This record gives sequence, structure tokens and C-alpha cells, in this order.
Amino acid sequence: MQTLLLFGLAGFLAQLVDGSLGMAFGVTATTTLVAVGTVPAVASAAVHLAEVGTALASGVAHWRFRNIDWRTVGILAAPGAVGAVLGAYVLTSLPMGFAEVWITLVLLLLGCYVLVRFAFFHKPGALVGARRPSTRFLVPLGLVAGFVDASGGGGWGPVATTTLLSSGRLEPRKVIGSVDTSEFLVALAASLGFLFSLSQEDQLNYTVVAGLMLGGVVAAPLAAWLVRRLPPRVLGAAAGGLIVFTNARTLLNAVGASPSVKTVVLSALAVLWGVGLASAVRSARAERRSDTPSDDTPVLGYP
Repeated sequence: MQTLLLFGLAGFLAQLVDGSLGMAFGVTATTTLVAVGTVPAVASAAVHLAEVGTALASGVAHWRFRNIDWRTVGILAAPGAVGAVLGAYVLTSLPMGFAEVWITLVLLLLGCYVLVRFAFFHKPGALVGARRPSTRFLVPLGLVAGFVDASGGGGWGPVATTTLLSSGRLEPRKVIGSVDTSEFLVALAASLGFLFSLSQEDQLNYTVVAGLMLGGVVAAPLAAWLVRRLPPRVLGAAAGGLIVFTNARTLLNAVGASPSVKTVVLSALAVLWGVGLASAVRSARAERRSDTPSDDTPVLGYP
């Protein structure tokens, strides 16, 4: 019961981050599992199985608010599922030590992206082009995002959402809704890939999966409401810094760094995290006072 409650809380917090930023459920939840000693492939498998439920709940919510471009979902989801199966196979085929370093490194890079994106990077909301994303654009995007997502324990949102937003070919709210909805098929494909690829020794803890899923499902509607109340920039900087700090510590332990090196590196990251949070708070306050729409305003529906 204690395990269910603890990972229910982890899933709840991860979905709050994901629902507010359009990304980072997998990165946040996998970071938590790896940090407590879960085998990388098992951690990614557990998170993706939980995401089947959270993605379904999120997709239904976006459908009710008409935040979905079904053409984008239809083209993006299938190659994403193929990439996820390939990523699951690759991760389960890696030697244990290398797999831990690989998944931690991917999570660390994704955490750096989230921190920098929300703490330091700012640009006015870009105009949306008249043309919707093409098939030639969406197919390779889905394939790469699905592969990174399964092999790295997360990444569907950071890769797919960011790329679609930067293309300027779809309304931000429909980018979020379409990516979150297509994630259901990607998570399902990754879960099946892991279930067939995991060895008999690497058994899933279904209590952990249930906790993550239930916590995420409960948080999904709350996150949709909070996204209009909390500054996404501050939330993103906080989550990104936590992901960077946690995975940096795991990576340093994995490579056998000395205590002095760990102290210096983690202290520097803590300072960077603090600077990022301060920058995010200043930017959020300045944008709240400004009448100019920005990438943090609810009008755009995406931070």
C-alpha cells in the first residue's frame, strides 16, 4: 500500500508537470524510478505502461476542449509507435551498465533542455502559418521522437511538441492536444515492445505501474486547470532543474566520480538551478505586467 501511495504521488506530480508544459511525464517519472535503483529498461517499461492510462485521460480531455488536429494525430502516431518499439528493443538489448549510463545521459540532456527552455529562452509568440504540417515532416518526426522516448525513458513531448511548435504550422493548443493524444498509441507500442523484450529476470512491479497511472489520471484534469493559473515558465524551470540535478548525481555515481568532483559538479548545478528559477520568476512577472502576448500567456495555450 505504501508503494502504491508513493508512486501515486510521483505520477501525480509528473502529470502536473506534463499537463502544464506539454512534456516531461516520462522524463520526470523515469528519473524517479532510476534514482531509487530500478533497472533502466524496467523503469522505462513501467513508465510507458502507466502512460497508456495517463495519455488516454489526457487525450479525452483535449478532445472535449477541441484541442486536437486529427490529421496530425493520424500521421504522427503510427511512425511514433514504430520508433517506440525499436527504442524498447535497443534499450533491453544494451548491457546493464551501459544502459544505465545511456538512459541517464538522455534524461540529463532532456532535463537541460527543459531548464534552459523555460528559464532562459524567451521569444514572442510566433504567428501560425496557413499550412498544416506535411506528411513528409510528421513521419520522420514521429519515428525519431518515438525512438528517443522508449530508449531514453522519455522524450516524446520534448522532441515532438518542441519541433511542431517551432514549425509554426499548427496552433499551440492543438500542438499540445495532438501530441498528447498520439502519445497513447506510442506508449501502448512501447509497452508491448518492452513486455516482449524484457528478460524473465526483469519483472515489472505492477504496483509501481498502478501508482504512476492512478496518480497521473487524477492529476490530468487538475493540470489542465492549473495551466491557466500557474506561470508555466517557473514550473518548467523547477522541473528541469530537478531532472538535471538528479540525473547528474546518478551519472556521477555510475562513472565512479570522486566525492570532491561530485561536490563541485552538483554545487555548480544547484547554483545554475537557482539562477534559472530566479530568471524564470523575473520573466513571468515582467510578462504578466506586459500587454504583449508572449509564449507564457494562456492565450497561446503553451508556455
